Amino acid sequence: MITKWTINNCTSICSQQIVVDQTISTTYSEIFIPARTLSYGLYELKLTVTMVAAPRMISSASAYIEITQTGITPNLVQLGTLYVTHGYQEDLILNPGQYSIDPDENSFNGTDWTYEYYCRIYSSYNFPNIQGVLIPIDDSRIDLQNPSCLKNSTLLQYRGSNSSLKSSIKILPAALPPNRTYQFMVYMVNRRNSSRTATGYLLVQVEIIKSPMIYTACVISTLCSENQEFQLVNPTTQVALFSICPDNCTIIKNITWNVYQGFANGSSTTVQWVKFNQMNLYENNWFFGVNTSNFTATNQLFLNNPQIMYWQFEVMYSFSSDTSLSALNFIINQPPTNGSCSISPLNGTTSTSFTISCPDWFDKDGIQDYSLYVYTADISTKVIIAFSAVSNFQVFLPAGNDTTLLLNISINIRDTSNCITEYYMSPITVRSDSEGINKLITTFQNSANALTSNPLIRILSSGNQNAIGQIITSLSNEFNNINIKNLEDAISNGISATTISISSLGESQTSQTTIVSVNNSATIEYNSQLNSYANVRDYLITFTSNLLITTSDSIKLQASSLARFTEATNQLTQKTSMLASDKCYQLAQALYSMANKIPYEDVQIAANQISQCASNVLTAINGPLQQRTSILDLDFSRSTNFPSDYDTDLESVWAHPNLVDGGNDYSWGAIEQGRYNYYQKQAANQITTQVNQITSLLTSALNIHLNIGQNITMNTSSVIMSLETTSINSLSNKLVEPMGDAKIRLPSNFNINIQNNETISLRSIIQPLASSDQSQTQSYTNLSTSISLSLLDHNGNEISVHTNQSIEFIIPRDINLILPSMNLQNVTSLNHILFNLHYVNITQSNINITVSLHFEMHPLQITLAYLLIYKFDSTPQLNSSINRIDGWSLFCPSNLTSDDHYNYFIDNQRTVGHQSVIFGLRELNSTEKKKFCSNLTINTPPILDQSFNFTKNYELRTYTSGCYYLDKNNNWQSDGLLVGPLTDHYKTQCFSTHLTTFAGGFLVLPEPINWNYVFANAGFNKNKTIYLTVICLSIIYFLLIIYARYKDKKDIEKLGVTILPDNLKQDQYFYQIIVFTGHRKRSGTKSKVHFILAGDQDETQVRIFADPNRKIFQRGGIDSFVMSVEKSLGPLNYIRLWHDNTGPGGSASWFLKYIIVRDLQTMEKSYFICQKWLAVEKDDGLIERLLPIAGELQKQEFSYLLAKKAYYSVSEGHLWFSIFSRPPSDKFTRVQRCTCCFVFLFQSMFLNILYYNQISEAKAANNTTSLSFGPLYITPQQIGIGVIVEILVFVPSLLLIQFFRRIRSRHNQKQVSALHQAIFKLKQLPITKTSIEYDKKKKGQIKFPWWCILFAYGFSLLLTVISIFFIIVKGIEFGDLKTQKWLTSLVSGFFSSIFLVQPIKIISVAVFFAYIIRKPDNDKEAAEYMNDDVNLAHDEEYFPAIEDISPFNHRSGNNTNRLEEGEVAFAREQRLKHVQMWAIIREILNYVGYLCLLYVIIYSNQNQNAFLQVQHLRNFFLNTRSTNDDYTKISTMGQYWNWLENNFVENIRAQQWYNGDPPRNLSGYLNDKTNRFIGWATMRQLRIKSQSCHIQHMSIQSECQYDYSLLNNEKGSFQPGWNSTNQTNQIYSSSIQQAFIYQTGDDLKTYISIGKFGTYGSGGYVYEFRGRLVDLQTNLSQLYQLSWIDSQTRAIFIQFTLYNPNIQLFTSATFLTEFSSTGGIYTQSSFQPFSLQLFTSLGQIMCSIFYIIFIIYMMCIQIQAIVRQKQNYFRHIWSFIDIGIIICSWTCVGIYIVRYQESNHIGELFQETKGFSYINLQSTVYINDILTLLLSFCCFFGTIKLIRLARFHPKLLLFTETLKYAWKEIISFLFMFMIIFLAFIILFYLILNSKLYTCSNLLYTTQMLFEMTLMKFDVYQLLDADPILGPICFSSFIFTIVFVCMTMFITIISDNFRVVRNNLKFNHNHDQQIVRFMFNKVQRWTKIGHDDQWREYEERDQQMRDQYYDPIESFPDKIDQLLDSLNRVLEYD
Repeated sequence: MITKWTINNCTSICSQQIVVDQTISTTYSEIFIPARTLSYGLYELKLTVTMVAAPRMISSASAYIEITQTGITPNLVQLGTLYVTHGYQEDLILNPGQYSIDPDENSFNGTDWTYEYYCRIYSSYNFPNIQGVLIPIDDSRIDLQNPSCLKNSTLLQYRGSNSSLKSSIKILPAALPPNRTYQFMVYMVNRRNSSRTATGYLLVQVEIIKSPMIYTACVISTLCSENQEFQLVNPTTQVALFSICPDNCTIIKNITWNVYQGFANGSSTTVQWVKFNQMNLYENNWFFGVNTSNFTATNQLFLNNPQIMYWQFEVMYSFSSDTSLSALNFIINQPPTNGSCSISPLNGTTSTSFTISCPDWFDKDGIQDYSLYVYTADISTKVIIAFSAVSNFQVFLPAGNDTTLLLNISINIRDTSNCITEYYMSPITVRSDSEGINKLITTFQNSANALTSNPLIRILSSGNQNAIGQIITSLSNEFNNINIKNLEDAISNGISATTISISSLGESQTSQTTIVSVNNSATIEYNSQLNSYANVRDYLITFTSNLLITTSDSIKLQASSLARFTEATNQLTQKTSMLASDKCYQLAQALYSMANKIPYEDVQIAANQISQCASNVLTAINGPLQQRTSILDLDFSRSTNFPSDYDTDLESVWAHPNLVDGGNDYSWGAIEQGRYNYYQKQAANQITTQVNQITSLLTSALNIHLNIGQNITMNTSSVIMSLETTSINSLSNKLVEPMGDAKIRLPSNFNINIQNNETISLRSIIQPLASSDQSQTQSYTNLSTSISLSLLDHNGNEISVHTNQSIEFIIPRDINLILPSMNLQNVTSLNHILFNLHYVNITQSNINITVSLHFEMHPLQITLAYLLIYKFDSTPQLNSSINRIDGWSLFCPSNLTSDDHYNYFIDNQRTVGHQSVIFGLRELNSTEKKKFCSNLTINTPPILDQSFNFTKNYELRTYTSGCYYLDKNNNWQSDGLLVGPLTDHYKTQCFSTHLTTFAGGFLVLPEPINWNYVFANAGFNKNKTIYLTVICLSIIYFLLIIYARYKDKKDIEKLGVTILPDNLKQDQYFYQIIVFTGHRKRSGTKSKVHFILAGDQDETQVRIFADPNRKIFQRGGIDSFVMSVEKSLGPLNYIRLWHDNTGPGGSASWFLKYIIVRDLQTMEKSYFICQKWLAVEKDDGLIERLLPIAGELQKQEFSYLLAKKAYYSVSEGHLWFSIFSRPPSDKFTRVQRCTCCFVFLFQSMFLNILYYNQISEAKAANNTTSLSFGPLYITPQQIGIGVIVEILVFVPSLLLIQFFRRIRSRHNQKQVSALHQAIFKLKQLPITKTSIEYDKKKKGQIKFPWWCILFAYGFSLLLTVISIFFIIVKGIEFGDLKTQKWLTSLVSGFFSSIFLVQPIKIISVAVFFAYIIRKPDNDKEAAEYMNDDVNLAHDEEYFPAIEDISPFNHRSGNNTNRLEEGEVAFAREQRLKHVQMWAIIREILNYVGYLCLLYVIIYSNQNQNAFLQVQHLRNFFLNTRSTNDDYTKISTMGQYWNWLENNFVENIRAQQWYNGDPPRNLSGYLNDKTNRFIGWATMRQLRIKSQSCHIQHMSIQSECQYDYSLLNNEKGSFQPGWNSTNQTNQIYSSSIQQAFIYQTGDDLKTYISIGKFGTYGSGGYVYEFRGRLVDLQTNLSQLYQLSWIDSQTRAIFIQFTLYNPNIQLFTSATFLTEFSSTGGIYTQSSFQPFSLQLFTSLGQIMCSIFYIIFIIYMMCIQIQAIVRQKQNYFRHIWSFIDIGIIICSWTCVGIYIVRYQESNHIGELFQETKGFSYINLQSTVYINDILTLLLSFCCFFGTIKLIRLARFHPKLLLFTETLKYAWKEIISFLFMFMIIFLAFIILFYLILNSKLYTCSNLLYTTQMLFEMTLMKFDVYQLLDADPILGPICFSSFIFTIVFVCMTMFITIISDNFRVVRNNLKFNHNHDQQIVRFMFNKVQRWTKIGHDDQWREYEERDQQMRDQYYDPIESFPDKIDQLLDSLNRVLEYD
């Protein structure tokens, strides 16, 4: 059915149809035409109904109305006041032409009327008249019985305009005799319609005063309709009056209102006024504002005095000397009477149409309408059901009482003056139409299309607001009842009430008081029912959205139906909530617009219903977000379904990943949940804003009717709103109690600074659910109501309040909150403990949120007393020696609550900055209980050192609470709020110093547990980081233990005291010789070392250092020998030693540090310092040294002491290094060192993780006491924590190390030192017990038995296990993410400590001792050999087994073979060749390895798809194949705009696929469906300033646009169209406006760019390609129309960044279009691909690490070369290449770091925005370009350096030698060549500048000439440019450059090549000789090729040896062989 209203003007003929405004709906069954819409005349209103199914079935009906003129309200003075006081000596001005009111017009036109004035002396005479005809005031005629007011007409003047002179009259001073009351009357006649007249009255009391006139009027003018000199007032409504003093009223002492009762005087027409003397009694009850300018009298005044018909309200202003009065007179308006009402039928269902009949009602003013109200039991709950202008109408009624089915009905009959008669009818029976409702739901579920045939839907489709309101109300009541039943069933089946419903305000608690198991089937059934009814509500709400709002009854009807409809907040979808909120907002707006025209009672009723509706939708939209109601299926599907209007705009809401609030969970379920949350929050934001606006509108509407002291409270189940108007002075200590548990108390001395305001409005609102937080962090307000208090000024604006004293709020929680039962603590099973500890985590995800903590403890024996102690973030300790607690409390029986609980409370100010609370409980013994519980004044807690046992168990419960306020961003914050001690389970006490919306937080914490609680969360998947860390460290430990054990075994070879093999049995004088080999590379030797030791008395023979059982003279080794001689040598002088250079290869050389010789008889030590090589290839090439004894000065030299101290300090003092380099003589083994290291590592980790939070806080604390270095801060807290950690680690580490060091060996308990053994052996003495005891007495240290090693390892294991346990505990507590952050900081600190801090510390100490504290005799390295206190384990014994000394011991003579000078020279030559050979091999291998690494790194940084990506983008954007949109061929602005609109814009948005499918999930992608935008594209224009210019020699003044430069760059901002002001009223989008505003480069984060024709600045005018494709096309069209590109445009940059996820490649694209001053347009484009991935594979990482190592190695080599060669180093070109490679490489490392930081920054931005905001990557592109450039240079120089290897080949060497030899001649030639070439450049440029593009500038000219040199040229082009000069110039250039210069160059190279080749023939290159030597070696090893030359070398060597060989020299060797054979025979026997 289609309905249509038409309106025809029938004033003359009814054929003229009127076109009505679009705001007037003509498609409903009723039509509402606002006032002043139709002109005066007769109209036909015709309703036509057409059946949809049968369009030919049409029916229509008409009604006729006549629009007539409304009577005017004539006002003689301002506001239409009827009674004023006037001064005798003042002018009295009456101006009805200005102050009268015409309701039909916006203003009164006084010229349309004629005026006649009359006056009489009030109460004494009538108006002067002659034979009943009134005499005007200006008429000179006289009525003797009724004298005139004026003596003569000259005492008045007319002051109107010429067209209407009498519209204003002035009565001159003293014209009216004083002390009388005069009544003035004006009679007005319309000039155009004489039948339209009006009469106005005014009473003037003339007094001898000089006070100003006071005017009084009604606040609601429509409620004070004029009735002659009286105004009508309805007895059912209040009267609100106001008064003004328009004249000078600066000093008003007092204002007083008086009320008078009027009694009619039967003998006259006057009324006798009697003052109402009970005003004081009823002040602030019936009367408000008695002493203010505004006055209100409630309807109780009239209802309690029904016999009084006349009332006068008088206001008296008291001034300093006079008073002035003004008054209004009222007559009671009589309500309609003599009627009745009936209803038929008397019973029915909710689908029954009831007929209401109200005949015979009469009122002299006429009946306006009938309103029907219904209620079940409580009359205060009655709601409007219908309103009608006729007495007979049909209604649909809601169901009656649940039990009796009775429905009470009342009807209000109202007259045209709003006076009401309320008629109550007998109750009727109305049953619910369950069948119809079920049918509706079933039809909706099965077939929504069939709903149109449903009778209820038909009624709703009619558009009749009465019928719709009735059906909606009826259905809502039924649905609400069903919903209540479903909720009760669900709760009874175990579903928590707080998860499916929100308790109404004032609701009683449900039956669910304990947690029961959930019935899953019941949950499914509940959700099914919930969604069914939610879907129906979602459909029904659409019928209310377009209802017309006509009158106050219309507002009340629609608001009441919506309040019922939205009552079930758990069944409201997003759409339902939004539409309901929109409708409520419309109703609030309509109510506000009518508020000054309708009675206060109507405003109150409507505001009550609207506020319920608004609160319901706000609660409904926040319910799912607060997890208080279920997510509706319809909402979820709408949020996740693919939108029909999907656009691939990057900022499209649908595809924005910021909607996902599930952290890093990008699963489809998380994305869908994120979308739902986003849309729900968006709806919540919109509804919250709308509800706030509704609240403001309702407040303003109610404030119109409220006077000071007057208040209104709307107490409903949905919202409680209290509004009160009061004075500022009354705010102190004011208590606001909106409901029972909710309270607001203002502090004493509460005041606010408000100027010119004496009264304010106080508004408080309570809603059943706090709004959801807009942040992603968890909020605990979901169980709290919200309460707000606002102070409003007279304009309705909120007053900001910040006080020094706190405002108290009591905020109730949801009544259905179910507390979990208390947790039983089984403490009686715990034995011998001091406190039972409990851990409570109070960490908040939002650092701005603070919580308070509550403890509840229930003792199972209430006579026991307890002590509670606690500490934040650590374990509390309390005993006689330690008091480490943050608080304590006694739980004495006297403190028990009514439910036998002990309560303790820690407010939120004390918990700030803490993550946990650990509290302990213990029982008090009887003595403590008696002492402390009887005397509560004791300020110290009871202290007990002994452990105890609990006698009884107790129960415990902890919970947190918080106070939160809603900030301007709709986020809950708690700063500045304090939780009060009255907080409990059901309410929160808050203290605040400001006003806003508040809510309470509540969270019952899980059971407080001891440390074992962490195992509940100890799963591997949750804590991978901490577990893997511990596992990996354990594996590393065991691997190092294996390595350490192996090296310990190897160290045995370096230890021991060796008896020289050539000692003789008869020699009885002994010397100990300790030899120290250096730590340099290849310092050890395998050659045979001989020596001669000389003293003053004798010298030894040639002796040999040898040990048949172990290797001696190893690198860094210390070898001790015992030498026996026949007698003392006396004071030693020198030692001569040498070796025979027989060691293979590099092991022939030996670096000797020094030698210590100790006389074992006198214990005198002698030092022989060498510090030199004994090597043919090192230093001076000597292998024999004479070392004199070192004097004191030599022993104190810094170099000697440092060399002696440094390595030992590092290898011994650095525990970690010592695992790999410990001194072999130290008995503290590597295994023990490794164990200690890992014990200390785990200890440090444990302490570090304990203090991690405090360290983080210390870093974050940027206070005045911190020392800052840029972004770093060092605070006292950090220093203190660091000191504590170091101390805690140092003490156990020192003890453990010393413990290991002082443990004896198990197998050496009865063994003497090796030195003693050697001496005893040499002396052939037995080892006696006395010797052993003597040996033990020499020990100076405390030693532990061998079995203590078990305790040492056990103690280490215990420390490690404890540390690992607590590390895991804290790691579990931290969570995986925080653990990763901790681990990162720990690793960086650990490695910096090991490799930087400790080495520097140790070396510094060594330098200090070597330079300052010089102790040359302190030989810690040799202490093992000099002190007899070393005993190693059995498997580490370092003295060889004692063997019997053979009788055939022998000593070689002095003729031991020593190399002569020639032999040394030959050996040096051969050795140097070997060294150089290996140096060349290393150089080649190193360089090849370096190049391989370099090539791998460079290649891995290149993407093989980069070119394909660039090529694709070029083809895609440039469109070179198109004839119309080819970017490269753009030559006009039109073509450029055409390319933008038709090619570029369409390509930057993904559109439909080729088969028409929508581009799903391609938001932000190009139309190629492959590349995705990072942000959006920008178009930046650079302009020049327009300048006036004068053309010389021509008198022409013009505007010139020059070429672009940074100086004439336009930087001003304009309006669209490049106008300085907006010349049109057209409104443009923000993008268009921004395109005409200049932005700097800093704002845009862009940089200076270089084009073909100029260098362009970084700023400009920017248009951003943001929005939908249609919007972009529209914007470009507008920019085109606004001439965004014009003659001043010089460059346009289009820049954007793309990401191709397929190849993981970013591409920065730039389109530069340059506009020259000549009018030409030149385009260029740039596509720069790059990757932000630093490393794509582990191999790349390893290559990068090795490359850095190579660079460091190269640096070391170059530094050594600089030191060795000094200035000569810089004379080689290769040195600069090496330096260039090193600089480029380290710069690359720096760029890598910068790029890494930039990548992290971009990654953070990308992760924060998910790539859906603009990210400028121009700086990243520059960084990548620099990195590519540096890598290219590295690769270039590295490859060029291959030429250096050419020196090893004679042919390749010619190239480099030729260039080296000819460089001077080449430089001379190049100088000459450049002069000639420059001359030709100038020649070609000047001649062909304007003729050839290739000569348009010097650079292009140079390029062309270079191409000519390469014989690449176009002769015809030169001929066309200049037929004569072109060929001449060309020929000259070819002859001079190509033939002459090039020939000279070739000649220079050729001549020098010949010279170099000849030189190389006679001068053999040393490098080539080494290479030849190397090849000979290879041939010898491989037996391939000829080795004649090598054989020649060997023969020469043999000849040299034979020349110096003497046969007698072999005799000692033969004797040695013989003696050895004899010894072996004896051994065999």
